[in-house]
Amino acid sequence: MQWPQREHASDWILFPENMGTHLSIDETALSQGELYTIVTNKAAKGRKGSLVALVKGTDSEQVNAVLKQVDSTLRRKVQEVTLDMAASMEKIVRRSFPKAQLVTDRFHVQKLAYDAVQEMRIAYRWEAIDQENKEIELSREAGKSYVAHRLENGDTEKQLLARSRYLLFKSEHNWTVSQVHRAEILFKHYPSLEKAYKLSRELAYIYQSSKVKGVAFTRLAQWYDKVEKAGFKSFNTVARTIQNHYQSILNFFDHRSTNASAESFNAKIKAFRSQFRGVQNVEFFLYRLSKIYA
Repeated sequence: MQWPQREHASDWILFPENMGTHLSIDETALSQGELYTIVTNKAAKGRKGSLVALVKGTDSEQVNAVLKQVDSTLRRKVQEVTLDMAASMEKIVRRSFPKAQLVTDRFHVQKLAYDAVQEMRIAYRWEAIDQENKEIELSREAGKSYVAHRLENGDTEKQLLARSRYLLFKSEHNWTVSQVHRAEILFKHYPSLEKAYKLSRELAYIYQSSKVKGVAFTRLAQWYDKVEKAGFKSFNTVARTIQNHYQSILNFFDHRSTNASAESFNAKIKAFRSQFRGVQNVEFFLYRLSKIYA
């Protein structure tokens, strides 16, 4: 196999000719969960010319050492890079693309809020399981058969909390009739979950409706204040993250750029990997990948 990058392909591949002004940076798993940092050019829209660099690992020093092989003039022309909130990704962008504006991907921020709601739901579910186990033991000691308490829709408390998982990810406008009924019961029994759910939806609304950066800043500040007043432990991470990344989060509202292209490219890599039933030979896999996307 004649390929100029073969010698170092398992550690990194680089295509300076695919550099552009708007990039995405993300991490992807290739073989046996081995992480690689991937830089893509948004202008190529996931087609040929998309792949700028693929570097083994997520260590900022190693990735920067590869990216700095690209002429500094080209790197300084990069205007914007979308990324997640990993500290290593931020270091890579700041050092390799010094003129670029950092944009935190909105979906990573929203996912933190959704995860915070789910964390509360799961905690309540464990409490319900513990309570049910205690009641089963008491029934056994009393020589009686245990009969679980059923709610209005026929769910037990444990079932209600398990079956509410998906509705808490969705907008209430997209709930089915049964989900509306289940949500009413859930929020009646767990008002804190309703409050947390509304906080997550308010954050989504800020992203969807704010067209001006200054307006978004005000709305995010008000939302942050509500989170602090709510006092939910699971939302502390979300609040701290927004506080630590507020500038790059707000940069989204300049051009509404997301990391969707990087996520889409990741999905293509996974699909490509599944065609080969995994990655037995990393070099050959990356050779095929580069022929299609570089």
